Amino acid sequence: MSELPGISAIDRPNSYIGRSVPRPNARRLTEGKGRFTDDLPVTSRTVHVAFLRSPHAHAKIVSIDIEEARAAKGVVLVATGRDIAAVCRPWTGVLTHFPGLKSAPQPALAIDRVVWLGEPVVAVAATTRALAEDAIDLIAVAYDELPSVTDIDAALTPGSTLIHPDLGDNIAFQLKLESGEVDAAFRDAHKIVEDTFFFNRHTAVTLEPRSILADYDASENRLTIHQSTQTPYQMQDIYARHLGLPEANVRVVARDVGGSFGMKLHVYGDEMAAAAMAVMLRRPVKFVADRLESFVSDIHTRSHRVRARMAVNGEGVITAMEVDDVTGVGPFSAYPRTSAVEGNQAVRLMGGPYANRNYRGSLKVVFQNKAMMSQYRAVGHPIACAVTEALVDQAANAIGLDALEIRRRNLLTDDVYPYKSPTGYVFERLSHHQCLAALEEACDYADLRRDQQEARSRGVYRGIGIAAFIEITSPGPAFYGVGGARITAQDGCVMQVDPSGAVRCQVSVTEQGQGTEGIMAQIAASALGVKIDQVRVLTGDTEAAPYGGATWASRGASIGGETVLITGRALREQLLALAAAILQEQAGALDIVDGAVVDVDGGRERITVAELARIAYYRPDTLPPGVQAQMTASRNHVPRGQAFSFTNGIQASHVEVDVETGFVRLLGHWVVEDCGRIINPMLVDEQIRGGVVQGIGAALFEECIYSPEGQLLNGTMADYLVPMAAEMPDIHVGHVSTPTLHTELGAKGAGEAGTAGSASAILNAVNDAIRPLGARLTEIPLTPERILKALGRI
Repeated sequence: MSELPGISAIDRPNSYIGRSVPRPNARRLTEGKGRFTDDLPVTSRTVHVAFLRSPHAHAKIVSIDIEEARAAKGVVLVATGRDIAAVCRPWTGVLTHFPGLKSAPQPALAIDRVVWLGEPVVAVAATTRALAEDAIDLIAVAYDELPSVTDIDAALTPGSTLIHPDLGDNIAFQLKLESGEVDAAFRDAHKIVEDTFFFNRHTAVTLEPRSILADYDASENRLTIHQSTQTPYQMQDIYARHLGLPEANVRVVARDVGGSFGMKLHVYGDEMAAAAMAVMLRRPVKFVADRLESFVSDIHTRSHRVRARMAVNGEGVITAMEVDDVTGVGPFSAYPRTSAVEGNQAVRLMGGPYANRNYRGSLKVVFQNKAMMSQYRAVGHPIACAVTEALVDQAANAIGLDALEIRRRNLLTDDVYPYKSPTGYVFERLSHHQCLAALEEACDYADLRRDQQEARSRGVYRGIGIAAFIEITSPGPAFYGVGGARITAQDGCVMQVDPSGAVRCQVSVTEQGQGTEGIMAQIAASALGVKIDQVRVLTGDTEAAPYGGATWASRGASIGGETVLITGRALREQLLALAAAILQEQAGALDIVDGAVVDVDGGRERITVAELARIAYYRPDTLPPGVQAQMTASRNHVPRGQAFSFTNGIQASHVEVDVETGFVRLLGHWVVEDCGRIINPMLVDEQIRGGVVQGIGAALFEECIYSPEGQLLNGTMADYLVPMAAEMPDIHVGHVSTPTLHTELGAKGAGEAGTAGSASAILNAVNDAIRPLGARLTEIPLTPERILKALGRI
């Protein structure tokens, strides 16, 4: 573990940095009356919303008859798209720093046309959810079905149906990148490997579904929203602007959220409609998406077709790479973060870990009549990693090199940093060679190869897959703010010592189940010099927490943590100044350890922080003249000097493929990653393991299957497969620590590393297993059917 230069408080015996400390003072959903009732009691005034959703992927709305529903038992309001549009104005998911990105204005509820299966059309508010759903059955909507465009090639074909005729075509965004002498490198190559890869849609399936409780107080023109969201301040701005309210009159509360993974970053029409109905009704309105709704309305992810090729010389050195990525994003670009980011990051991360300077990439982001697609855990990373690493394995096979050896010859070396990639990313410091060496030892690579040969002699097909990855974390203001989005890159912290001596730490990053409160408490306790159980962390409330970016892109520890560190350090200096005045001592001769002010020399206790607080709050008259006790500190932090942080690592997967059934058994998985300074090893390890499990889902199980007409065929938990405990291998996690030099804390972020490379490692492992049989797969998930087809068994 690296030391933190210049921060003496971190190096004290009571430092909590680098320790696996359980989360203190965590709120539980079972306390009081539940998450939605912390500040806003749910009474009989609360109405529940259900939505009539489109049964078609593309159709014109001819008529809507809501009269019978209006008269139904318990119904308070029936609202169509035009009703909601009178209160909530539509939005358009574009950013100006993506030149040419376009999308149509999106209303909360469909007005003239529906453009995907499950699009909300009519909202019903009733005294119970059951009565609202009963009323939905009484609504008659006449549709004139239109041709649907679901296939990305069909969407690009001249003369195909246009989802938004005013836009001129079905292309939302295009990007071309080129660096070096690509054509010359391919002309002179010793070997060229190429393939077409297919990545199929899946979705988040969070433990807690999307949910919202909105209450409008007309007497104050004030809207309070309790919502399962990652970004309370982003949503505060959106509700204010689109509902026509002053931003200061909108409060968004997001307590302990039950999982999000990027899916809860985006604006959803049903949630906006619920908020609008609260304004219309002037009473609390509640909506909780059920699982059937979630499958057709939550953001989907990873819909890509990538054609790629790679050139190598006779020594196995990569000399060029060319990529063409087409991604389908549904009928709109998501708001406010857009649906261009995933494809953009995928093509810019292709080949990232390797020293090749000749690169050409192209991207098309395409509209289609499916659920919308946008950011999800490790945005674009698994696509870039899987394509790159599959081609690296193909190149190794083409020239007879071992999978580890070809990577050893091509990975960026330690002496090149800072390094600007051919696609424009600047890597401060990565550690791929150290990670590769640690991985080789951790998995006992030589023994795995011996086991593979022995198993093959018995007719058992085992494979080892390797994947090097780079993870983008901690975006700076050049990521969203520069494009016009009101999404801040900074975080804020207010830290206060209460009269009892307890510490209240209010911070803008939010708790999504990843341990934010625990990590912030560790940093606060270490920086201030108090015990961790003296610190209470408050997050997720725009009324109580300072303004900030909240939780996305693995930014919590690296930006929010740095904010807490500098705030805690400032408060510590204030406490020492107060103690020095009381004790008639020099502040530099004093320190704070375990909640007490002590002498730097010898460690003799002089006064407790609790006693300092008692004097400051209740007996300030005893302080020397001119001394004012400052028991609160407030600071903000924003990344400067870089657009992103980058973490890195290597993963390995060991699998066995049953060539008779097509089933894959995971025998073991290893990750060695570098997230900079590790604050809480237990939480980091479990973040990595959780990310690996999501990658396993993408590799083997999860897929949103659509018919050519745009009907989702497996939108239930009975049909949509997710990995479960029985499918999990032992996941071994190791670390290399290369702290970023851009912050004093040195953390880079760890939330997406496991997801970034795990599917790629599994894909390579399965192909390694069946290579003796002349089979190869380039489409995930690797279902038994696809494996058997590749083997020629069906």
